[in-house]
Amino acid sequence: MRARNLVLVAAIACGLGQARPASGEDRLIDTERSTVTVRVFKAGLLRGFGDDHVIQAPLAEGTFDPAKPHVSIVIDTRRMRVLDPTLSAKDRDEVQARMIGPDVLDVQRFQRIHYHSVTIERVRGDEWLVRGELELRGQIRALNVNVSTQNGRYRGTGTVKQTDFGIVPITIAGGTVKVKDEIKVDFDIVVTDRLARRSTPPATKTGRSRPEAREDPATKATKVTKKTRENPS
Repeated sequence: MRARNLVLVAAIACGLGQARPASGEDRLIDTERSTVTVRVFKAGLLRGFGDDHVIQAPLAEGTFDPAKPHVSIVIDTRRMRVLDPTLSAKDRDEVQARMIGPDVLDVQRFQRIHYHSVTIERVRGDEWLVRGELELRGQIRALNVNVSTQNGRYRGTGTVKQTDFGIVPITIAGGTVKVKDEIKVDFDIVVTDRLARRSTPPATKTGRSRPEAREDPATKATKVTKKTRENPS
């Protein structure tokens, strides 16, 4: 009877092991070949006198798990650069200073912009709809991106409202020249075959004291006898 119970337990354990789904593997995104470009457009009555802004946002890190699927990318705000080839160096530096300053990105307080997918749904062929969350200036908002694959690259575009993250669009000349609230974010992502390293969480302390080693009874008796002889009552 006991042997039959052991066989039954072993069979259940094997069944649970087979039913357990295989875990996915995060593949590293190529941060050197991948690009994120932010486009800010002018608005207002005198928008012809303003400038559209093109901003480069290099990736700091990123992973993609094709099994789930799931994508995650991180941008270091301190490395973002205003490109604007039509601006003079002086004007470009002024736009750069305004962008990283407290009114916009506030890089002294917020060094990271993080985007990760919540769901990825195939629309047709090589086109997907990525529903995700964008964390910017300590606030998280939904951001959907339409993605397609071309020559092994994942390209997509999303729209972000600055006011959703507490950013007031820049205005000059009494509001006659300003930038639009909505900005365009273009993604061009290259995924490598290298697997991301999984960090091992540090062992937690339970607060339990180490159990005292049990002394052999014969050794203990010998110590008692010796002590009695040395200190007779």
